[in-house]
Amino acid sequence: MSITVQGEQALFERAAHLFGDVRDEFVCAAEDMWTWTAPSARDRLRAIRSQRPPSSRICKLYTPKALADEADEHALVEVSATGVEVRICVTPLPHETIVMDRRFAIMAGPPTRGVRSYTLVEEPAVVASILSLYWATWEKSPTLASFRADRTPSLSPESRDILRVLARGLKDEAAARHLNLSLRTYRRRVAEILLLLNAESRFQAGQKAQELGLVP
Repeated sequence: MSITVQGEQALFERAAHLFGDVRDEFVCAAEDMWTWTAPSARDRLRAIRSQRPPSSRICKLYTPKALADEADEHALVEVSATGVEVRICVTPLPHETIVMDRRFAIMAGPPTRGVRSYTLVEEPAVVASILSLYWATWEKSPTLASFRADRTPSLSPESRDILRVLARGLKDEAAARHLNLSLRTYRRRVAEILLLLNAESRFQAGQKAQELGLVP
């Protein structure tokens, strides 16, 4: 059986309980992390997904668009750090797809006048076919870590300024004043940059930044 609905609200009315019932496996494929465009929808999904057993497997397949800017890349790295398996598909994904417990699939269509259609599929043979295509693409896609190892992270101008200040060896208080940031914000931003550079220390971050040409 398959049902097509228009808009996120209609999808939630029909399928929200399925997200909460996931026990074994949750996989999705999307261009970026913002599949659900409405903030209320993202918050609702996050609350529902938090109820899944910690033993369930979560796999997320994205395109490089998911790392288009620093905030998105940082969010994706943090998601991966929670145990979610993330891979990057370097070819376009024709549909945003979710499959839950190998029993239910949701496929998102392109928006029409700002409204997207969603098809909920429950036919076992169709779900199995969708999963087969998903895993074939998954196996050919690099992990998030290996994909990021071969590219320069997307850093904002502010982050590059912070790296330059780090290279000068200023103390945190002086660096924060120089950048017109609070001390708390400066230290948080430094921690975020270290995460993006996969650096264990500020010294290592400085080395990597020079190797990648992020600072003179």
